[in-house]
Amino acid sequence: MIGIFQKLQRRTPLGWLQLSHEKSRLLVALSGIAFADVLMFMQLGFQAALYDSNTRLHRSFQADIVLISPQARNLQSMFNFSRRRLYQAMDVPGVKSAEAMYCNHVIWKNPQTRLKTGVLIFGVNPDKPAFNLPEVNQQLSAIKLPDTVLFDENARGDYAQAIAQIKQGKTVTTEIDGRTITVSGLFKIGASFAADGSLITSDQNFLRLFNHQSASSVNIGLVKIKPGYDVEQVATHLRAYLKNDVRVLTHPEFVEFENNFWRTNSPIGFIFTLGVLMGFVVGVIIVYQVLSTDVNAHIREYATFKAIGYRNYYLLGVIFEEALILAILGFFPGLLVSLGLYQLTKQATNLPMYMTLSRAILVLILTTIMCVISGAIATRKLQAADPADMF
Repeated sequence: MIGIFQKLQRRTPLGWLQLSHEKSRLLVALSGIAFADVLMFMQLGFQAALYDSNTRLHRSFQADIVLISPQARNLQSMFNFSRRRLYQAMDVPGVKSAEAMYCNHVIWKNPQTRLKTGVLIFGVNPDKPAFNLPEVNQQLSAIKLPDTVLFDENARGDYAQAIAQIKQGKTVTTEIDGRTITVSGLFKIGASFAADGSLITSDQNFLRLFNHQSASSVNIGLVKIKPGYDVEQVATHLRAYLKNDVRVLTHPEFVEFENNFWRTNSPIGFIFTLGVLMGFVVGVIIVYQVLSTDVNAHIREYATFKAIGYRNYYLLGVIFEEALILAILGFFPGLLVSLGLYQLTKQATNLPMYMTLSRAILVLILTTIMCVISGAIATRKLQAADPADMF
């Protein structure tokens, strides 16, 4: 190992000297790589925000096992199943409780601007906490009042004045399908790609709003198990005991159920993956152009190296050295620009856009691979260079 380091110290940094000699070309190359990295960072960030924002409510459910209809596609497209299945679930050993939850997508008027927008509304039993949200659980008594809801203050849209009035204890009213409702409290979840925000109310208020839905049909079943029982085993028993009109999922499986919809059944997930690939291809093309130009500009020098005895692998090492230098130097500007764009996007959309170490490492690896591939393509002409043809 010591011998390798000594050889590296004695080795002339030919790749760096060639890159730094043409500073304008180096800056153009670094700008191109940074641009490709920003594309990949933004697409990966949007993809992560897609999964994170659309599963925040799922993760807040206070349940070990979730029952849904087999026809359900995601939280915005839930179907009904019989409440009787919840009573039957109570017969399975290990089940502590099985509570009903109603869920639907609704158009409501922004209480501040009076403009219509789409939100998710949940109807729950106010005597049995359904969410792991202290703000909601402390205000469950409020939603027992007729036509009263709790509002997500992190919703997307102009709500600053309305939120301030609610915090001051003032009465704030709006409409859902022509029915006047009162916003009596606030909680924090955030917007998603599918809905601008969320509302929580009692099951009775929900059924008043959606009078076509019967109390005997529910959208989601929240099952808690007794201490000492294994969740997977209880879920297996429930699958065997309940009818085929109910799908039994553990809480992590329920979160993955939503992610899988956006990953495979929604075009948005594919678009973001394609965006990462496009950024990668753009980077390969840019770096190839830089390295290919460098090889052409110094083809006589490379041929001279070969004439005096340097082997091809040494010259190839110079090109790969340039590729790695470009990858590292171009990555950090792209990272800094992406951090700024993440913050800007988060403020503008209320989506959970944030940088993670794993994502930064992934993009660095992709950038390195991108530059190495470009270097491999650019070295084809170098390998064919013949000193006899150069002079």
